[in-house]
Amino acid sequence: MERTFEATIEKRDKWYIGWVDEVPGAFSQGKTIKEVQENLVEAVQLILETQDELNTEDTGTKLYKKKIRVQV
Repeated sequence: MERTFEATIEKRDKWYIGWVDEVPGAFSQGKTIKEVQENLVEAVQLILETQDELNTEDTGTKLYKKKIRVQV
C-alpha cells in the first residue's frame, strides 16, 4: 500500500532538515533537499513498519489503552 505524507524541509546553515508532522519521530537531515526527502521516506517506512509489527504482534500479555493529558 502506498500513502502520501507532507514533509516540511528547511535550510539551516549548510544542511537541510526535514520532518513529517503526521508521523511522530520522522526527522532527518541532508546536504540536499533530495537527500532529505529520501531519508524521510526511509524513516517513515521504518516507523510505520515497526508500529504495524507492534500492533499485530501477539505477546500474550494484556494491553491497556488510556488517555493521558500533557501540558505544553
